[in-house]
Amino acid sequence: MEYVYAALILNETDEEINEDNLTSVLEAAGADVEDSRVKALVAALEDVDIEEAVDQAAAVPAGGAGGAAAPAGGDEAEAEAETDEAEEEEAEAEEEDDDDDDAGGEGLGELFG
Repeated sequence: MEYVYAALILNETDEEINEDNLTSVLEAAGADVEDSRVKALVAALEDVDIEEAVDQAAAVPAGGAGGAAAPAGGDEAEAEAETDEAEEEEAEAEEEDDDDDDAGGEGLGELFG
């Protein structure tokens, strides 16, 4: 989550969201920085209008419990959720690629504890 917050800080201060800037913000906050996650987030945000996404998220009221009806802009919220899922999947794929590069045999150990 801190990666998204760092990107929002950069956006709010009109700084370019790139790997160096994102890493600098995360390090300044004392977060453990994973280069693959930074790269994945920068790539995922490349074509995203963050201001528009924030405005859309702010316009969607928080859902209530007990099967409340979907909010009026549900399609927009759903699209944003899909974008978030795609970002997470991309980050996981990057991590899996990194794991594939490790020396053999470690994969089975990770599966069984």
